[in-house]
Amino acid sequence: MPAQGSPRETVAKALDALGTGAYLADAQGCVVGLNPCAERLLARSAAELLGGDAHDLLHRNVNGEPVARAQCRVREAILAGRTAHGREWIERGDGTLLPVIWLATPCDLGQRPPTTLVLFYPTGRGQDPAPRSPADGQLSELERLALLAETTTLLTSTLDIEEALHRLIALLVPRLGDWAVIDLISEREEVRRWAVAHAEDGHVRLREDLQGPMPPVPQESSMPLSRALRGVASTLAGPETYQGPPDSGLAVEQRRLFEATGMHSAAVVPIRSLREVLGAVTLGRADQPGKYTATELALLEDIARRAGLALENARLYQRQRMVAETMQRHLLPQLPRTSGLAMTARYLPAPDASEVGGDWYDAFPLADDVTALAVGDVVGHDLDAAAGMAQLRNILRAYAWSQQKPPSEIVRELDRATARIAEVTMATVVFARMTVDDAGRCTLTWTNAGHPPPLLITREGLAEYLTDGHGVLLGVLPEQERPDATRRLPAGATLLLYTDGLIESPGRPLDEGLERLRRHAASLAHRPLESFTDQLLARARPPGNDDDVALLAVRVPAASS
Repeated sequence: MPAQGSPRETVAKALDALGTGAYLADAQGCVVGLNPCAERLLARSAAELLGGDAHDLLHRNVNGEPVARAQCRVREAILAGRTAHGREWIERGDGTLLPVIWLATPCDLGQRPPTTLVLFYPTGRGQDPAPRSPADGQLSELERLALLAETTTLLTSTLDIEEALHRLIALLVPRLGDWAVIDLISEREEVRRWAVAHAEDGHVRLREDLQGPMPPVPQESSMPLSRALRGVASTLAGPETYQGPPDSGLAVEQRRLFEATGMHSAAVVPIRSLREVLGAVTLGRADQPGKYTATELALLEDIARRAGLALENARLYQRQRMVAETMQRHLLPQLPRTSGLAMTARYLPAPDASEVGGDWYDAFPLADDVTALAVGDVVGHDLDAAAGMAQLRNILRAYAWSQQKPPSEIVRELDRATARIAEVTMATVVFARMTVDDAGRCTLTWTNAGHPPPLLITREGLAEYLTDGHGVLLGVLPEQERPDATRRLPAGATLLLYTDGLIESPGRPLDEGLERLRRHAASLAHRPLESFTDQLLARARPPGNDDDVALLAVRVPAASS
């Protein structure tokens, strides 16, 4: 460490005493000092690092590639002279990558240029050349705070319950123990041992033979897990805790757990939400030395509290999403059975939405063996959009059935109703009439009110968009006349009607999404209709899509031999 002047000497001694990696960087981001722990963690000597650019020497992405200077948050904090924290991958002297949590903050040494102190420690999910074991003592206060910050960040950044629990296990094992057990209480008050995880050879493995349904929680038991699942208290335990006569089936399972895992020390804490007990987490040591302490029990309680809030949010989100999806699906119709035509439909909700939307499809028989087809989208993602969607669909059905008119006139009537009857401000729709004559020839007549064009795919794999018959969307010019278009559909062809969620992606041109859909549809032309639809939805939907998707696929009868 540099030792020029009293302030620097004081900082040097303070850094040497820290139990975590630390280096000082000047205003340009060059390393001007580091502590022994940093040398050990980085597998680099001070001579290799002093004077070098910290960004160029250390900062990498998960694939080991250099991070662009403009995208490096550590470098940004150093150059801006502000406090920041985050996660980072650092390249060690032997070429391996070390995942770390970092904190950067300005450090006033009374000299110019100013310096920034960067603290970092391994997250435990990559190679750690000097992992802390219980024999090394308690986690430092900095490590405790960093662990709790990481817990909050990881658990609140997902609304998937299983993902949150897997992240919780990764936080605990092997950093705080070599066994982690999670027991969950269902909404029906049933207990299930969701996971028994063990750190082995650098990986976390599940003992599925120890997982599964558990006996009910006894209300009078004083055993640690029973108390935790009732939300009474957290407890330290060991195999001796369960050596006496068991007071419940839960105690029998806990004795089996200690015997199977070889745990010699365990900490058992409840997982609580604001309103109820969701389960319990047991952290155990078998290979690691030392017994858990009251301080470590308190740390695990802090982690479990954060886990409880995250799990409650995930449960509420999934419950709301399930209700919304059920409502949406009940608003969508069953497809009719039609002679000769094969037909299937799909509805996929927005990935991050818990509300119903305005995407819809419909198919219903008309007189003279005519089949009506429709797909549309009401602007919005809320109950108003869903209600408007149901109104439009029902009005369209009524007009189409009662008035044997071309699609353009039916949609024009629908547009007038949109302004006067339906509670819809703006919407798009494609409405079509499909006829199959006695010879099996299929004809499509349609009009398009501001919607993405239908896609026609022949069985030979030729795919084209039907761009004729296009007019303005509903709610703009209700009195304007609309065009019709007519097309003879080849035998064995597939007609696809869809909503814009299948082709649109933020930051990308619409033409790119249309071309993506066309190419995937052409490649799947030979598939049976159900497989065609499922595979197309999986392949063509843009990765960044944040909208609902509704699609209706109709296959024309093959030519009779």
